[in-house]
Amino acid sequence: MFDSPLSSSAYEVLGVAATVDHEELRRAYRLKLRQSHPDTGGDAAVFILVQRAWELVGTPDARAAYDRGHGFADGMPGAADFSSWRPAATTADSRPRARSYGHPGGWRRERYLALIREWVGRGVDVPDPYDPALVRTAPRELRRMLADALAEEATARTVSDLGMGYTVWHDVAVGADPEDKLDHVVLSPSGLYGVMSEDFGGPVGFRRGEITGAAVGRSAPVTALLARTRALAKTARVKFGGAIIVLPDDDLAQAVTPLGAVRGTPVVVVRRSALAMLLRTGVPGARDIGGNELFDIRTRLQQAVRFV
Repeated sequence: MFDSPLSSSAYEVLGVAATVDHEELRRAYRLKLRQSHPDTGGDAAVFILVQRAWELVGTPDARAAYDRGHGFADGMPGAADFSSWRPAATTADSRPRARSYGHPGGWRRERYLALIREWVGRGVDVPDPYDPALVRTAPRELRRMLADALAEEATARTVSDLGMGYTVWHDVAVGADPEDKLDHVVLSPSGLYGVMSEDFGGPVGFRRGEITGAAVGRSAPVTALLARTRALAKTARVKFGGAIIVLPDDDLAQAVTPLGAVRGTPVVVVRRSALAMLLRTGVPGARDIGGNELFDIRTRLQQAVRFV
């Protein structure tokens, strides 16, 4: 809710500057609470967001902790300590992991780092490109680039934890333009899937097999994912059992939303927290893979996959 580069800060939700005193902050909270309360015609989602924002900054101790770790105002002390936008540190773990190839979120991370420095300007020192004070003021397309990198990394962690029965390729090139990439290709006993990890920065809906919403704009994520999946299928001479789009939990009304077969391929949109369950049980309509066929598909993909 507040952990995406596209999301508003607690202060922005309450409609105040990060420098206001406690009494002004409290007045703003009460006003927003009245305006958004469902019983008075307000938006229930906004009402919940306002309450969550108050939990983060409503007491002096909570506010101090928030400002140290999540502060979004210019010059906020300790803002650079907000580490969730940085690549996750690797830790020793002896559990069996999925076979993994490529660098999840790597291309978007590199693009973000190059573009944020270009946006700040030549000759200007950028000691911390992930400083929230900097990120929050950047153009939306740059914040979206970082948000999508984080989404891809989160999916990679989920798939990795599923164990040795799974194989995943990240940042798979399917054309000359690096933007036309498959975020993940997941081979599992439940099927072979093309996976897109996204963060549009707001709730989405569905219409005629496509994702819609103010945050989505004119893009067509399902159409793009299916086109990229078909391109790799042709190159590798494999058949995908389904396509999966992974979104932040807060942006979906339910855990799993099957869109049915779109151009012959079953498509599912899933909350990030439900992805592991979906990959274990399989996309509705997808064909299970096992035995020698699993080995054959893995070999074909290994020979065909290129990374961006």
